Amino acid sequence: MTSPIAEIKERLDIVDFIRSYITLTPAGKNFKATCPFHKEKTPSFIVSPERQTWHCFGACAEGGDIFKFLMKYENLEFYEALKVLAEKAGVELKRISPADQKQFGILYDINAAAKEFFKKELALSREAVDYLVSRGLKKASPVGNLFSFGETIEEFELGFAPAGYDNLARYLINSGYDVRDIERAGLIVKTEKGSYVDRFRGRLMFPIYNYFGKAVGFTGRIFPVSNQRESAFAASTAKYINSPETAIFNKSRILYGFHKTKKEIAGQKSAVLVEGQMDFLMAYQDGVKNVIATSGTALTSDHLKTLRRIADRLIFLFDNDEAGLKAAERSIDLADGLDFNVGLVVLKDYKDPAEAVQKSPGALVGLINEAKPAMEFYFERYLEKELKTQNSKLKIDVGEFKKNLRIVLGKIKMLASSVERAHWIKELSLRTKIEEKALAEEMEQLKEISKSEFLISKQIPNSKFQIQNSRLELIAQRLMSLILAKEDLSPQLKDYFEYLPVDYRKIYGKLSMKEELDQGLGDLMNLISLRSSFETQNLDEEKIVREFNDLLKHLELEYYKEKKRELAKEIKEAEKAGDEKKLSEILQEFDRVSKLTHNS
Repeated sequence: MTSPIAEIKERLDIVDFIRSYITLTPAGKNFKATCPFHKEKTPSFIVSPERQTWHCFGACAEGGDIFKFLMKYENLEFYEALKVLAEKAGVELKRISPADQKQFGILYDINAAAKEFFKKELALSREAVDYLVSRGLKKASPVGNLFSFGETIEEFELGFAPAGYDNLARYLINSGYDVRDIERAGLIVKTEKGSYVDRFRGRLMFPIYNYFGKAVGFTGRIFPVSNQRESAFAASTAKYINSPETAIFNKSRILYGFHKTKKEIAGQKSAVLVEGQMDFLMAYQDGVKNVIATSGTALTSDHLKTLRRIADRLIFLFDNDEAGLKAAERSIDLADGLDFNVGLVVLKDYKDPAEAVQKSPGALVGLINEAKPAMEFYFERYLEKELKTQNSKLKIDVGEFKKNLRIVLGKIKMLASSVERAHWIKELSLRTKIEEKALAEEMEQLKEISKSEFLISKQIPNSKFQIQNSRLELIAQRLMSLILAKEDLSPQLKDYFEYLPVDYRKIYGKLSMKEELDQGLGDLMNLISLRSSFETQNLDEEKIVREFNDLLKHLELEYYKEKKRELAKEIKEAEKAGDEKKLSEILQEFDRVSKLTHNS
């Protein structure tokens, strides 16, 4: 019986699917585009309709099938991508294996049940509701002994975890869920005695949703009861705790609130980033509908890559303290490397966005509209004191000024746009009275500041065929590519068959006999096929033939060179072992191969 995964691949054409995300243009039998996963000018992203695969031959070197594309483009886990593609293909997932259902599906069900439990508990707690209202969220109105909530609390399904040790655990077990699955969902913790306790106890609960609106985890904020000061709680336990990483929750990839605000972000081509859930909720409630937040983690490249596909501008709205400013600096550096137009709002009169909304309702939109360019933030942060001293003609600390100037130059150097780099060098020159040429020279002499995770480095996909290839293998790959571009060249390779590396002999033999390749060789052949389309798209037939004939000679020569290297190692081993007979045989073979190398 055909599996749902195979059936989906049969029903959905990868070219049509990828074309719904990016623009594809013909490239021989295949299609090409600029890669959506890294910044480039020359198209290096190739899609094969015949093999239903894609591969980037540029900086990121990513590749795979329709599932891999959707997972990477939409930042999804496999099970989420499976459900999206199954719905698109009209494939029912009733036949999905029980193991897969238990691995993924049950975790969604458990998180959904926990969310409903926390919501009901909040409805029963007047004190928890009053606290949320005191923090500025819409006031709840009583209905009988329960509460119905204002739009913000209701829309984002806030809840409350009671203080008991195992309230949620007993509720979920009584609802029919296996305790081991509840533990895998990160909602309970096993003690040393073997019993289970709730991870979240005495906390206000914020469900964390994936980009399709399903609860995948939680953030719990410590709840200060009326007769105890909040500071006492903060001192004895973490103020915020999050669900641990699970098969459906990765906090480094999920942005809080994105499922609600992504359409507005795409419409405005702009996003406002805050640091936590309360800041998000208050900003959203105040009319900032293109806001998102991180959930218990620093901003990551995965977060930014998700945003970059739908937004050009990114505005940071962080807490007004040194920790907030440092977080802003790290985030700006990440965003600059992905070529965002970056802005920053410094809340001088408020400690955080939530307080700004609470004390001055409606003011946040205006502050965001007046966000200053990120480089202005760096000028003020590192050079304001020196520039004021310089303009007043007082003596400045040259060493300190030079150190801070280099920091700012390093920030300019990290900008992805050369136009922006030129603009800010000019602006820096005007403010410091230092010539642009001198600043540019100083910047170029700086060591490249680490762009860490936010720049997509050249990765090696998880395949044995992506390990650093030898020259012989590279020649063999290119020969195969040329044969795919011009099939009548194939018979000529037969005379050079013995010089091919083992895997390439197998491929050539299978293709000559029209036999199907196994999984491993099939992956290699997919790569060669896509590479052929990428590398030969601008070559005419004459150039292809000429290059093919030249490569045949290089193939033979490189084969003998490798043979010599192998024999040289064997000679050393025989000498070390004192095996004269074996040494004599290897030397004769080495002499024979040397002559062949010379004649090739």
